[in-house]
Amino acid sequence: MNLETAFQSEDRIVEQEPGLIDRFGRRITYVRLSVTDRCDLRCVYCMSEKMTFLPRSQLLTLEETARLGRCFSELGVTKLRITGGEPLVRPNVIWLFEQLGQLGTLRDLTLTTNATQLGRYAQALKDAGVTRINISLDTLDPERFRKITRVGEIEKTLGGLDAALRVGFRKIKLNTVVLKNRNHDEVGDLVRFAIDRGIDISFIEEMPLGVIGDHDRAEAYYSSDAIRQDLEAHFQLLPTIEVTGGPSKYYRVAGEETRVGFISPHSHNFCGDCNRVRVTAEGRLLLCLGQEHSVDLRRALRGNPTEDERVKKAIIAAMDIKPRGHDFDLQAKPIIFRHMNMTGG
Repeated sequence: MNLETAFQSEDRIVEQEPGLIDRFGRRITYVRLSVTDRCDLRCVYCMSEKMTFLPRSQLLTLEETARLGRCFSELGVTKLRITGGEPLVRPNVIWLFEQLGQLGTLRDLTLTTNATQLGRYAQALKDAGVTRINISLDTLDPERFRKITRVGEIEKTLGGLDAALRVGFRKIKLNTVVLKNRNHDEVGDLVRFAIDRGIDISFIEEMPLGVIGDHDRAEAYYSSDAIRQDLEAHFQLLPTIEVTGGPSKYYRVAGEETRVGFISPHSHNFCGDCNRVRVTAEGRLLLCLGQEHSVDLRRALRGNPTEDERVKKAIIAAMDIKPRGHDFDLQAKPIIFRHMNMTGG
């Protein structure tokens, strides 16, 4: 059964008991799997200008990542997102999507990407079973795009978005990190851009992960409330109870299909109903984006090469150390030294 069939019959899918439930009673149904810390861009909020990347020998193999995906799905996880860095720079990554796309219990197999490689891979991703794509796009201005990404050309990202639209994924969404005095004045233009293409968009408050050196995060902070106020001068935003399993709070633009989401780790903490965990490219299970609680799943995988039950027991045990939430503080020095490309977007 492929994912489209699974989605159409998702009312018949029953999560396995006991599943993954943390000590606060939250059920974990969503896992983000990073396949690389490398990227062909150098976005200022994601990494420093000069990065030292992991030796390739430290990364999980694609076979190990596929095995982890299977283990999570058998523990009741219904949504897997492949992240990076930029996932599509990992050699042979389409094979991984093909393996995960065969997991009949998944409702969603999704990808977060900067879209520079989508012109090459959009059709193969759709054929493999990818249901949703999130594309990072922080500006529509070519010069601003180059400054924010340090090395990027906006034409590649826009061309990748066009390729994804032609292929026809179930959902495509733009992700925009908003920085004051850098791109906050473009939020209206970005919503119009999304409306014209019939896609969704989420605006994200910058998360203080790693030392970036480009800007003062407190100075660049622009809250979701300020963004929404700017948008409401041009659009009627209607609250909606629609969710995608992630942290966005959604509004629908009146008279349009487009939804506008807000991811607000500072102004509107979303930890209380957290349903997700992350696995880094080197196999560390991160129980919280903004904390260092983690478990070494690479060790579990390689120490038990044929015993999935032992791997699943390690995952289940990790739920006991999932914290209540993060403690982001824009005024303090970063307490989390790993960059976003190490964490998985």
